[in-house]
Amino acid sequence: MQTEKLLLMGYDVQAERKEILKRYKRLLSVFHPKPEQAKEDFALIRKALEVALDAHKDMRRKSGEPYIYHPLEVARICTEEIGLGATSIAAALLHDVVEDRSDLYSIEDIRRIFGDKIARICEGLTKMKEIFDHTQPSNQAEHYRKLLLTLSDDVRVILIKLADRLHNMRTLEYMNPEKQLKIAAETTYLFAPLAHRLGLYNIKSEMEDLSLKFIEPEIYKDISRRLAESDADRANFVEEFIQPIEKDLKEKGFNYRILRRNKSVYSIWNKMKNKRIPFEEIYDLFAIRIILDVPIKEERAACWQTYSIVTSHYRPKPDRLRDWISIPRANGYQALHTTVMSKQGRWVEVQIRSERMDEIAEKGYAAHWKYKGQYYDDKNIDNWLDRIRDMLQNEEAGALDFLEDVQGYLFSSEVFVFKLDGELRILPAGSTVLDFAYAISIEEGNHCIGANVNHRLQSRFYELKSGDQIEILTSKIQEPSEDWLEHVKTSRAKARIREYIREKKLKYYDTGEQQVHQIFNKLNLPFTEEKLNELLQKTNRSNLLDLYYEVAQGLLNPKYLISVMTPPSRSWLPVNPFHRSKHNPSKSLSFEVMNIGRKNPELQMLDSNLEQAKYIIADCCKPIPGDDVMGYLDHNRNIVVHRAQCSQAIHLASTFGNNIVKVKWLEGSKISVLAGIKIDAIDRKGLLKEISELISNDLNLNIKSVNFESDNGISAGYIALYVTNVDQLNDLIKQLKKVSGVQNVTRIG
Repeated sequence: MQTEKLLLMGYDVQAERKEILKRYKRLLSVFHPKPEQAKEDFALIRKALEVALDAHKDMRRKSGEPYIYHPLEVARICTEEIGLGATSIAAALLHDVVEDRSDLYSIEDIRRIFGDKIARICEGLTKMKEIFDHTQPSNQAEHYRKLLLTLSDDVRVILIKLADRLHNMRTLEYMNPEKQLKIAAETTYLFAPLAHRLGLYNIKSEMEDLSLKFIEPEIYKDISRRLAESDADRANFVEEFIQPIEKDLKEKGFNYRILRRNKSVYSIWNKMKNKRIPFEEIYDLFAIRIILDVPIKEERAACWQTYSIVTSHYRPKPDRLRDWISIPRANGYQALHTTVMSKQGRWVEVQIRSERMDEIAEKGYAAHWKYKGQYYDDKNIDNWLDRIRDMLQNEEAGALDFLEDVQGYLFSSEVFVFKLDGELRILPAGSTVLDFAYAISIEEGNHCIGANVNHRLQSRFYELKSGDQIEILTSKIQEPSEDWLEHVKTSRAKARIREYIREKKLKYYDTGEQQVHQIFNKLNLPFTEEKLNELLQKTNRSNLLDLYYEVAQGLLNPKYLISVMTPPSRSWLPVNPFHRSKHNPSKSLSFEVMNIGRKNPELQMLDSNLEQAKYIIADCCKPIPGDDVMGYLDHNRNIVVHRAQCSQAIHLASTFGNNIVKVKWLEGSKISVLAGIKIDAIDRKGLLKEISELISNDLNLNIKSVNFESDNGISAGYIALYVTNVDQLNDLIKQLKKVSGVQNVTRIG
C-alpha cells in the first residue's frame, strides 16, 4: 500500500531501494574494523540500519529524497572523514530515530536493543537536535553551553553532530532563505571553529566554504570561478616546483607523497577582506604538502631532513618557519611549515609531515587514540578539553558572555610559554601574566602582582609571547578586582576572578538588603520582587548582589535611591535626557519585505506583523542598495538591516536565528545613502584636487567629508559620500583606481 502511494506521488521506489543499498555498501567499504572485531561490528551496523530503515520508512527530506539517505551519509562521514568506529557508525545511523519517531522507539528501546553506550550517545544527539531545531532566540546562547556539555561526557556526540551538520550544509539549498541564513551563521560561528579545535581541518574548511556560499553567494561564485580558471597554471607551476625535491627524496630512499592543497574559498575571502587586497594579489592560493612514510621513531629526523632538501633548492622566508613537531598545537596537530621563494619569484608554502601526522591532521581527535602512548601523550588535547570544561562549569557568566568566550577561544591560536623550571604551558594567543598565574593555581592568580618574564619585571597585564619564561610574583594583600576581567583571555581566569568577587560581595548581601528594605519602608513601597526589579532597572544594575554590595559599601547613595523610586508628580511627565534610541530609523528606505512575505509565507518571522515593522539601517556595516542584506527583528519589533557578511549580522543569526528574515532592496530605488571609502596613494601635488573633481564633477556625487594624511610620501585618506546603490559605489572605486598614484581603494563601513 505504501509503495503504491509513493508511486502515485511520482517516486521511483525501486531506484531508491537500489540507491539505499549502494550507499550502505559504500559505508561498509570505507569502514575498516580490526579483523577480530569485524564480524561483531558489521552485525551491529546492520542491526542499526534495520532500525533506522523501520523508523524512517515513511519520511522524506526537503529535497524529496528518502530520509534514510541522511543517516547513511552521516555514518559514512563519521568513518571515512573522521575515522570513528562501529559504535559511532551505529549511533550515527540511529541519531534521528528517537527524536523523529518516539512513537516507535524510545531511548529505553535503543538501550535495550543496542546497550547503554550507544543509547547515551543517541540521547546526547537527540537533546542537541532539540536545542538547534526548537529553541527560542533568547535561549539559544544558553543552549550552546548545553551542546558543549557533551564534551564532558562523550566527545563522540560532538563528532557525530559535526558529521550531521556537514551533511546538512551539503544539502542546504532545499531549505527556505531564513533557515539557510540561520544554519550557515551557526556553522560559521560555532561548528566550524569547533571542528578546527578538534583537528578536523577539511571539515572546518568545507563548512566555512558552504556557509559563505549561502551568506555571500556572489562572492563565493566569483572566487570559485577565478580558482577554476587558474587551476591549470597552478598545476604546471607545482609540477616544475617539486621536480628537484622529488629527485633528492628518491636519492635519499624516502617513501613519500606530494600533494597540492588549495586554499579554501572562505580563507581567500577572509584574506582579501583583512588585507584589503584583490584576488590577484594573494600569493598563497595553495600549499605543497610532503607526506613521509617512515617509522614513528624516525619521523622528526626525516621531516627535518626533508626541510633541508627543500631549502637547499629554494630560499626560505626566515619568519615563516613553524615547528609544530617539537611543540604540537593544542589539538595535537604536528608538521613543519615553511614558506620558500620559487624560481618564478612566487612565495610557496611547504608543509612536511609523516603519515601518522597526516592522519591526525585529517581526522583530528579521533585519530589520537590509534597512536596513544606510541609517540607522545595527549596532554595538549586533554588540557584543551579541560579548559572547555572550565568554561562550562562557570555558572556565574551569562549565556551570551559564555558564548563569546568559547567562540573566541575556539578561533584563537596559541602561545607556548614556560614556567621557571622549564615546564611548557600552552595558552590562547593574547593571554596575559594573569592567565598564566591562574593556569598554575587559584592562589597564584588571586594574589598576582606581576611577574619576571625572561628575567625582566612585567605587570600582571603583560601580554605573553611564545617562548616567554615566567616567574609569578605574589603578595598576600593583593586581591582580584573587576577590572582584571578586561585583561584576561582564558575562561579559567575569568571564572576564578568572578568567583572571588562574588564571594566578596556575598559578605555584604544582608547589610545591603537591610538598607534597601529601610528605604522602601520610608517610601511606603512594598518590598516585592516586582519593585526590586524596578529598582534594578532604574539604577542600571544587573542583579541584586551587585546592588546590595554597592549600597552596603556606600557606592550607591540612599538619597539617590529615594529619588529614583519616588513616584513622579502627576502634573509632570518624566523625561530622561540620557535615553536615546540605539538605532536611527531611515524613513526614506523602502523594502520589498511585505510583498515577499505575502507571496511566500515561509518568510514570515515568528508571529510578527510585517505591515507594522520599521526598518533600521545598522550602523556597524551601513548597507546600501544593491548589497546582499539580511534583517534582524529586534526586541522593539524593528527590522535592523545588515549587510549579509557583517560580523555582527553573523553573530545575530547564530545567536538569535529565529529572528532573522531575508530582505532585499526595492528595485529602482533612488534614495541617497551615506557610504565610506579608504584611499591609499603615493602623495603628489594636486592628488586631492583630482580625486575631488572626479567624485563631484565627473560622477556627480555629493561628498560629506574628506580626511587625508600624508607621511613620508605615502597618503591615506577617508571620504564619506552619498551614493544611490552599490553599483555606483563600485564604479567610483574602479574610476579612483585609475587616478595616477592611487594604489588601493576599499569600501569601509
